[in-house]
Amino acid sequence: MPRLRDLGLAPGTLPPGEANAVTDVPGVLVGQTTLVRGDSVRTGVTVILPRAEDPWAEPVFAGAHRLNGNGELTGLEWIRESGLLSTPVALTNTHSVGVVRDALVAWETGRREGVFWSLPVVGETWDGVLNDVNGMHVTKDDVVAALAAAASGAVAEGNTGGGTGMICHGFKGGTGTSSRVVPAAAGGWTVGVLVQANHGRRKRLTVLGRPVGAAIAAEEVPMPGPPGREGAGSIIVVVATDAPLLPNQCARLAQRAGLGVGRVGGVGENSSGDLFLCFATGNRGLPVNAVSGEHALTVELTMLGNHALDPLFDAVVEATEEAILNALLAAETMTGRGGATAYALDPERLLRALA
Repeated sequence: MPRLRDLGLAPGTLPPGEANAVTDVPGVLVGQTTLVRGDSVRTGVTVILPRAEDPWAEPVFAGAHRLNGNGELTGLEWIRESGLLSTPVALTNTHSVGVVRDALVAWETGRREGVFWSLPVVGETWDGVLNDVNGMHVTKDDVVAALAAAASGAVAEGNTGGGTGMICHGFKGGTGTSSRVVPAAAGGWTVGVLVQANHGRRKRLTVLGRPVGAAIAAEEVPMPGPPGREGAGSIIVVVATDAPLLPNQCARLAQRAGLGVGRVGGVGENSSGDLFLCFATGNRGLPVNAVSGEHALTVELTMLGNHALDPLFDAVVEATEEAILNALLAAETMTGRGGATAYALDPERLLRALA
């Protein structure tokens, strides 16, 4: 399936990285397990490793933002308190958050000796229209498989990983990613975004400022869910950068993801969980969260000046917008639980609507 740039369309002015993915940030890895079985299993799990190294031994600064809170992203209280992310980030469906979290704890404790504690970060969106969400089909083994598959380079989008059964703006949605590289004069930093897009109303879908959703009526492309349930979904946005940011600056970048969501037509509806996380890998040697052991009394840090953040804000907005549109274009029509069908946003139909 084409990505947005394959259609000659590109939001914003900043160039993407080589893969146009969150993995363009050096050291960031993504792995996915996709579950499509029978008539009603349409789900999975996506994992993002902030560094190729052990995330506990080499934590990163992080910050978060809530646009609307009808959702879950575990571990945020410790991130807000400490400013550190020391676990992988996993995305799945609403009723599998617990098993994914427990699997991440088991994965980390299994690599160490002695007493160890972990507060993994796991986000969710609701795939209950297409998936037998109450069957809780995601298992510990699925999480381990996603971790084992974590790699750099291109990231599979659309009906993949945690995004397998998701719906976005009345079309089939799912996993999407994009990146931006800021000018050398502004530091040359890379910003990558990965989304699990399961939000929005058809009539509000906007592509490059044009009201595409309003031009594609439900009579032409049927809606997937029951009437009156539009906007009752969620989006998780994970932002990564190699810029040397402090935790409060990460939170500021996470906040700007909401502007990218808004450019595609999302408004953070009452029944939507719109939760954003940003981590920055630009500082090394941060102290681990261990309760014992030898640690330096002080740590030398590098901080990007606040006056230099605007290009990174631009990058987050542009990459979030493109990641959502990539998720829509990569997704293929899917029929799931009870015969419910979410139709893909056909690239040719999109181009006609834009014209």
